[in-house]
Amino acid sequence: MNRLDLPVAGRTIVPVHTSHGGKPMNHALTIGQLAKATGVASKTIRYYEQIGVLPTPSRSPARYRQYDQSGVQRLRFIRRARSLRVPLREIKTLVTALEEGRPGLRPRLLALVRQQLLAVQHQSDELQLLQQQLEQVLRRLLTSPGRRQKDGCRCLEVEGAGESQARRKPPR
Repeated sequence: MNRLDLPVAGRTIVPVHTSHGGKPMNHALTIGQLAKATGVASKTIRYYEQIGVLPTPSRSPARYRQYDQSGVQRLRFIRRARSLRVPLREIKTLVTALEEGRPGLRPRLLALVRQQLLAVQHQSDELQLLQQQLEQVLRRLLTSPGRRQKDGCRCLEVEGAGESQARRKPPR
């Protein structure tokens, strides 16, 4: 079995065994197959490679990108992290630390998760405030007379909007 191993560059082609006529065969994924397996667009995969979040893959003799199962796992990790709104800069740091087996990764990961949780809580507070303001506008629209007032339509004004802006917590 031939195996191309490039650990210095962070790339390894590990044969994936699938049965074909009773005989195992080696298989590396193309970028299209990787995109399909992970739900990440090919263009996004190329971008992740360009900025260093994904290592540059090895190439076939025909110059097609070749990915192994570790590439699939890594891209799924990146996709999950992005769905949690983890910045690419942080993902790159985490992925690099995971690859290198650096000690102290767990505290870094805990800090990152706590930071993201605070950001989500802040966003949730903002959304609750917006919901209250929209409900107020809706009530005003439903209860106000349909005729035009001399000082113009005030239906989109929100009571206490200036106060709520001052009460908001600064982003962390």
